[in-house]
Formats: sequence, C-alpha cells, structure tokens
Amino acid sequence: ALGALFVVIGALLLTIGFWKTLLLAALFALGYFLGTVNNKGEFLREAANRVIPQKQPSVIDFRQEVAREQEQQAEQPEEQNAVREEEE
Repeated sequence: ALGALFVVIGALLLTIGFWKTLLLAALFALGYFLGTVNNKGEFLREAANRVIPQKQPSVIDFRQEVAREQEQQAEQPEEQNAVREEEE
C-alpha cells in the first residue's frame, strides 16, 4: 500500500512537476483534515478568531490621555538639553 503511494507521488512529480504536486498534496491534506472535523463551523470560526482576533472596543479616558501628553511634552525639552550638553 505504501509502495503504491510512492509510485503515485513519483508519477505526479514526473508529469506535473514538484510545486504542483506539493500544492495537490497540501490541498488533499487540508481536505482530509477538514473532513474529519466534527463541527466545521465552530472550528473555522475559532481558527479565524485565532488568526484575526475580534477588535475589543476600548474606552479612552480623556483626562488620562491629556496628562500623558503633557508629561511627554515636559520630557522633550529635558532630552533636547541633554543632547546639546553632550554635543558641547
């Protein structure tokens, strides 16, 4: 049985080439795998959510964002002064 499989793979390699044979084997394996899954809809939904997670709505605290921006602006002149002192 295993020898017949290698004969078929060899014949495919000689007739249609390596990449097409590889694609055919990958699609065959994917079809076989999906055929063995019991709940296909749930499996595909979970797989899609793992690849592309659902976006969670985030609440923005305006006061916190303003405070963070003010801290960043306060730090920038200090960094610029430190760079100027190093250059001198």
